[in-house]
Amino acid sequence: MMADITREQIGALRLHSRRPLVICDVDEVVVHFTRDFENYIAALGLWLDASSFALNGNIRRTAGGTAITPAESAALIERFFAERTLHMQPIDGAIEALRGIGERAEIVMLTNLPHQAGDDRRKNLAGHGLSYPVVTNTGPKWPAIKLLAEGLQAPVVFIDDSPGFIASAYQHAPEVHLVHFLHDERFARHVEAFDFVSLRTASWDEALPHVLDLVAAN
Repeated sequence: MMADITREQIGALRLHSRRPLVICDVDEVVVHFTRDFENYIAALGLWLDASSFALNGNIRRTAGGTAITPAESAALIERFFAERTLHMQPIDGAIEALRGIGERAEIVMLTNLPHQAGDDRRKNLAGHGLSYPVVTNTGPKWPAIKLLAEGLQAPVVFIDDSPGFIASAYQHAPEVHLVHFLHDERFARHVEAFDFVSLRTASWDEALPHVLDLVAAN
């Protein structure tokens, strides 16, 4: 369930077994995806319907309002990442928060995007002052989370916006603390509140002290 390239990237890391680890998503957690994607598709005569928590089926033509097909959506998203990853802008407080967390814990950015856009993602984050390792992934994230946490003797925290990734992390890596970061209220309103997460939040002002408390609980 894990791509070879993802496994190789994780294998190349040298994590300290006794230092806390924070595994952090990127899109809609560290950088704006939805805002930039909406601006991008508007120029193509498309708009994003926020009536459910999904991209497939929610990208619609301005003329007529019909949804584009899943294949068209996949091609459009791949094109977006190819053209815009270098230029994505940070969510308020994300950079400062991760720098603060990085003083207390290891940080790995676990991001789902085309692997060929990985170097652009690394350059973009480094340009914002974040030089933490970036692991590119496709499909479920729990295999990568489980592998990253394997053998560690310190707290592990996973931060993501996707309810599916959060729920599967709970199922497959129950020892990991979960922070459900839902920045865009238009989509967050469709997502049930999970009772197994450590924190559900829309703000790094709230996430930062909570994560620091988690990683300090050795």
